[in-house]
Amino acid sequence: MSALGNLLVESAILLNYEAKDAADVVNELGKRLFEAGYTKESFVEAALEREKTMPTGLPLNGKFNAAIPHTDVVHVVKSGVAFATLTEPIAFKNMVIPDEDVPVSLVFLLALDQPKAQIEMLQEIAGVLQDPQLIEALKNATEAEEVVSAIKNR
Repeated sequence: MSALGNLLVESAILLNYEAKDAADVVNELGKRLFEAGYTKESFVEAALEREKTMPTGLPLNGKFNAAIPHTDVVHVVKSGVAFATLTEPIAFKNMVIPDEDVPVSLVFLLALDQPKAQIEMLQEIAGVLQDPQLIEALKNATEAEEVVSAIKNR
C-alpha cells in the first residue's frame, strides 16, 4: 500500500478539469484541500509563490507531463494530496530549466506536514509517473475513487 494512496483526498481530486493556467489549477486544488481541513488559508498563495522561484513542471517521456506544486509545512494542518487531470495541457515552468515551459496534464498538489515527507512523496510520485499503465488509468478515471484505487493497487 502506498503513502500517496493513503494521502489522496477524494474531495480534492479533479478529473478532466478545464484549467485556464497553472495558477487556476493550484487555486482550485488548494481551495479543496483547505475546505477539507488539510491546509491553512496561506497555503495556496505560498504554493504559487514557491512555484515562481522553484518551479515543479516535470517533463516526462510519453504523451503527458506532470507538475508537483507544494510549499512549506507551516502552511499545512495535516498531510494530504490533491490531484487533477486536465482536459488540455497548461504551462508550468520546468523544474530543471526554469525558463522553459512544460505542457502539463497531470497535477499533484502536495500538502505535507513533515519536511522529510516531501522528498519521499516526490520519489513515490516519480515512480507513479514512470508507470504507463497507471498513467492511462489516472487519465481515463471518471471518479475520484478510481484514482485512489489505481494508486493504492499499483
